Amino acid sequence: MIPRKDKIRQRFTRAVDTYDRQAVIQHRVADTLITLLEQHPGLSPAQILEIGCCTGLLTSRLAEKFRGFSTLYVNDLVPDFESTVMDRIRHDAECIFLAGDIESINIPSGLDLVVSSSTFHWMEDFPALIERLCDHMNPESTLAFSMYSTGNLKEFREITRIGLPYYSLDELKQIVGQYFTVLAGNEELVTYRFKHPLDVLHHLRETGVNSLDGTIWNRSRLNSFIHEYQKRFGDWHHVRLTYHPTYILARKK
Repeated sequence: MIPRKDKIRQRFTRAVDTYDRQAVIQHRVADTLITLLEQHPGLSPAQILEIGCCTGLLTSRLAEKFRGFSTLYVNDLVPDFESTVMDRIRHDAECIFLAGDIESINIPSGLDLVVSSSTFHWMEDFPALIERLCDHMNPESTLAFSMYSTGNLKEFREITRIGLPYYSLDELKQIVGQYFTVLAGNEELVTYRFKHPLDVLHHLRETGVNSLDGTIWNRSRLNSFIHEYQKRFGDWHHVRLTYHPTYILARKK
C-alpha cells in the first residue's frame, strides 16, 4: 500500500493535541537514535536537517546535544507542528521550519547532519530521497535515521490487511550503502500491551499512524476486528501490538 501524503497530513494534523500522550514508541526510538549518535563521538555539525519532526520529540534532544550548531532546519509535512516544535527549542542559534513534503520541497545545501526518526517509512520513493539528500550534504557528513521494518504492527496488519511495504534492515543497508558508508545498523522488536482491541485503534489514531485506509469502520467491521484481535493476539487481561524499529548511522562517502 503506497502512502497518500494528503491523507497522512490530514491524520497527523488531527493528532496534534494527542500525539505526545500516545507516542510511547516514538519517544523510545528518538532516545535510541540519540544514543546511537553518542556512541560515535566527534560530531559537531554546523548545519543540521531534521526530517519529520512532528511535535519535536527528537528536535529538542538534537538542540540540546549539538549546542554548537549554527542552523537547525526542521521539516514536517504538517505546518501546524511549527509552533509546537519551536516552543520546545531553547537555543540562540537559527532554527528554520521547513513545511512540506521532503520528497518535493527545496532542501538546503551544505548539510553536516541529516536526522530523521519514525518518518522515512512514509516516503513514496525512499531510495530516491536518500540519493537526493546525499546531493545536499557535505563530504564526510552524517546521516542518522530510524524507520519501521517488516514486523511493524504485524497484529493489526494480519487482521486488517492494511500496512506499508516496509524495508528489511539488510535492504536499508544496501540502499544507503550506495551513497554512504554504513557505520551502524540495528533493529529491535518492541511489544506493547493494551487492555482492549479498541485501545489499539485509539492509540494508532491518536498518533496519526492510521493514515493509510479510508474505509469507514462501521459496527460490523469494528466488531469483527475486536473479536479477531482478541482471539489471536490477546489473553484474559491484555492484547498486544508489536513495533519493529530499525536504526541506521552512516557517513557520506
